[in-house]
Amino acid sequence: MTALRMLPPGQQGVVAGLVAVAIWGAYLALAQNGVAGGLTASDLAAARYIPAGLVMLPWLLRHQPRQLAGIGWRRSAALTLFAGPLFILLGVGGYAFAPLSHGAVLQPAAVTLVTVAAAALVFHERLQPVRLVGIAILFAGMMVIADPAAVIAGVSGQAALGDGMFLAAGLCWAGFATVSRLWRVPPLAGTAVVAVLSAVIWTPVFLSGDGVARLAELPLSTLLLQIGVQGILSGVVAVLAFSTAVARLGPARAAVFPALVPASAIVMGFVLVGEVPTERDITGLALVSLGLLLPAGWGRLSLGGRLLLPEQAALPVRARKR
Repeated sequence: MTALRMLPPGQQGVVAGLVAVAIWGAYLALAQNGVAGGLTASDLAAARYIPAGLVMLPWLLRHQPRQLAGIGWRRSAALTLFAGPLFILLGVGGYAFAPLSHGAVLQPAAVTLVTVAAAALVFHERLQPVRLVGIAILFAGMMVIADPAAVIAGVSGQAALGDGMFLAAGLCWAGFATVSRLWRVPPLAGTAVVAVLSAVIWTPVFLSGDGVARLAELPLSTLLLQIGVQGILSGVVAVLAFSTAVARLGPARAAVFPALVPASAIVMGFVLVGEVPTERDITGLALVSLGLLLPAGWGRLSLGGRLLLPEQAALPVRARKR
C-alpha cells in the first residue's frame, strides 16, 4: 500500500483495478469448484465474510466505530446490501445451475452495463457513440452465452435460473460501485464496513445450519485456500482494490476492469478447476470482452505512451459526514 500511494492517482487506480481482476478470476473459479464439491453459497459466504470481518474489525474499532468510520449506519447498510451476503448468495448460488463460463461473463457484463448507465444518468458523464456500439456487442455476446433459444425450448431451464442469479449479482456490485462514488466513501472504510457488518449478519445464520460440518470435512489445504481466496483476497483486498479504482478513475473508467474478468476466470477455471469452455462459450467470451472494453471507454494513450486520465475523475478520499 505504501508503494501504491507513491504513484499518481490515475496509476493508483490502474494498479488497484488489475489486482482486483486477478483476484476475481481466482474467486470465480474456486467458487464454482466449491459448489461442485458440495459446498453451498451459504458456506462460501461464511468463508468470505467471517474471516474478512475478523481482519477488518480492529481497524473499524479505531475509526469512529459508533458512526462506522464516518459513513453512517444507513449508508453502511446500503453498502452491505449491495456487496454483502446477498451478492455472494446470488453470484455463487448461480453455479448450482450454470457453468463457470456463464458466471464469468454475465456478472461483469452486468457490472459494466449498469456502471456505464449510472455514469451517464447519475454523474452526467457523456455517453459516447462507441460506448453504445460496445453495449450492443456486449448484449450479443450475452445472448450467445445464455443461448435463449435453448432456454425457450426447455433444454437449459436451470442454466437460465443461474444466469439470472449471475446478472442480479452483477447489479448488486454495480450498485455498490455507484453509491460508493456518489457518497465519496473512502475505499478502506467501505471495505471495513461491508466486511464487519456482513460477518455480524451471516455468522449466526451460518452457525444455525450444518455448514460447519461441511467445511470440517474439507481437506485442510482446500479449506485454507477457500478462506484465503474468498475471505482475505476477495473479501478484503479485492473490495479495497476496486473501491480504490473507482475513487481514482471514476465508475465509468473503472468499469473496464470487469472486462478482463471473463478471460481471467476462464483461464483460472482451466488451471485450477480443469473446466474446458465450449466453442460457444469462447465465442461469447470474445464478444463480451470486446463489448465490455468499448463501453468502458478507457485506455486511451497519448503519443508519449502515458495513460490519459481526466483530472475530474479523481475523488476526495474523505467520506461526507452524516
